Amino acid sequence: MPDEIIVPPNEEPKRLENFLKKRFNIGYVRKVFRKNGVRLNGRRSGPGASIFPGDRVELYIPFEKQSSNTKAPRTLPFKILFEDEDIIVIDKSAGIAVHEARGVLKRHTVLGMLETMYRPRGITPRLAHRIDKETSGLLVAVKNDAAVERLQTLFKERRVEKEYLALVKGKLFPARGTIDFPLPGREGRTVAAATHYKVEKEFSDTSLARVRIDSGRMHQIRLHFAELGHPVVMDDKHGNFDFNVRFGRTYGLRRQFLHAAMIAFSHRGKKQKWSAELPEELGSVLKRLESR
Repeated sequence: MPDEIIVPPNEEPKRLENFLKKRFNIGYVRKVFRKNGVRLNGRRSGPGASIFPGDRVELYIPFEKQSSNTKAPRTLPFKILFEDEDIIVIDKSAGIAVHEARGVLKRHTVLGMLETMYRPRGITPRLAHRIDKETSGLLVAVKNDAAVERLQTLFKERRVEKEYLALVKGKLFPARGTIDFPLPGREGRTVAAATHYKVEKEFSDTSLARVRIDSGRMHQIRLHFAELGHPVVMDDKHGNFDFNVRFGRTYGLRRQFLHAAMIAFSHRGKKQKWSAELPEELGSVLKRLESR
């Protein structure tokens, strides 16, 4: 049986070749045309054929066989915690970027890997939000335009709850509070941002805080705690360099101690909540801090 793709209702009319290139690598697309393995609405078609919403594309050469020369990672740097026909909730490891950027190829990012995974099904996942490369934890991707619009509305109206665990330098006082000074925005303008925190545990020279943010400004948590004088431990951009060197040598930590631990929002008519446990490298640091 051929693989079948129905052109989505919101797809702009375009060349069949360009439509397929959005979903498959260029090597596969060229080969499937060269082998006359494409049918459009039941008829053999070439790369220059025009496609329109509702058209049926059939591929008679399995994509998996053609991609065998592409080296995929033995283990993905994320776990899929939940999936339905609209969204994908993943638990990302630290050290992998969520999207391409200067010096980061798309195929080495979470988004690039998701696109490769879902391409054979005619699905192009998109990110609903972002977290830093060196931050671990929860990230949500969407599978279709309707889900994109719903999630964008929820984020815009601040109806998405997000909690992080952060280990910061020093002892926070008060133990519960809000950091609300503005942060840099686009075109040099400052934008409002609020970071709410509650101290979970105190150690000799660090504090573990549970953090909730209403907005999602770039590096918001890291910038806010740095401005407060209590930067995130091992933050190599906004943190305390000397403290990080000593901490890294003592505890063997090589990444910032920031973890996206919880996300909750309304989905399919009811509020749903997902949690991600601390990864081993952060959990072991806490155990050593407690033992000292």
